[in-house]
Amino acid sequence: MNTIRNVLLFACLAFAAGAAGQSLGNLRATGSARAGRSVDATRLPPGTAVLHDQHYGTGENQAFDVYAPSGAHAAPVIFMVHGGGWKRGDKTARGVVENKVSHWLPKGFVFVSVDYPMLPDATPLQQATFVGKALAVAQRDAPKWGGDPHAFVLMGHSAGAHLVSLISAEPTLATSQGALPWLGTVALDSAAFNVTTIMQSRHLGLYDDAFGNDPAAWSAASPITQLHGQIAPFLAVCSSRRADSCAQARAFVAKAQGFGSRAQVLPEDMRHGEINKMLGEAGDYTAAVDAFLASLAPALATRLH
Repeated sequence: MNTIRNVLLFACLAFAAGAAGQSLGNLRATGSARAGRSVDATRLPPGTAVLHDQHYGTGENQAFDVYAPSGAHAAPVIFMVHGGGWKRGDKTARGVVENKVSHWLPKGFVFVSVDYPMLPDATPLQQATFVGKALAVAQRDAPKWGGDPHAFVLMGHSAGAHLVSLISAEPTLATSQGALPWLGTVALDSAAFNVTTIMQSRHLGLYDDAFGNDPAAWSAASPITQLHGQIAPFLAVCSSRRADSCAQARAFVAKAQGFGSRAQVLPEDMRHGEINKMLGEAGDYTAAVDAFLASLAPALATRLH
């Protein structure tokens, strides 16, 4: 618990520094001059408004992109956190953005894609606080680009799925920074729900880079350990081709259900990357995620039916 308190103090100081250094009310549709953006603008739905690099702090990678349909007003918002082993990845990657935007924007959703500081500059627990900070700023500014601050859905893939799962299990990582409650969470193939168990058995080297050798840090960054009560509705998508992904998802969901949460597992016979890239393409997988989203609120159900 002391580790969580220290990280929350770190987050509050970072938030204050960002607020002092930059006004977030000045939306920019032109984006930055950074080269190599992966999203192909020609594949976005006609009329999509793109607001690049909306900063939630002054540090590197503290920004998100907004994709809004034409005429958006009080629209539900999908808040997407990319993966990459906690040390790489980008909010502009095609697999993160294109199919999701192509599917959900025509249905009246806004899509937000988030960057956050990478290892070694920020640990996964600190990354979760940055994502929580981004959520608070996105909710605050949502009416400016047609979003409803009370109708956010958290989504993340791989390491990003771990981060949104951790925030879902321990919401103060976000709410202590001003974030409002969200409607639900979709975790796309995390396999890192139980960090302590991972670190005490054979594991990939990337976990050593991410979580180090301190058992207290493992516990603080472990969604299943930080889950202490009822949480927002939760969908854990897992690749049935991976050895541990669905087992960890089921254990987390079972614990959440034990606290009275509405939580479910969606196994998919896809590779890890396909779980991310294929979401939004027509088929049973996207339909199942849509069904979960539709169950969260009437405003979402109206758009998805």
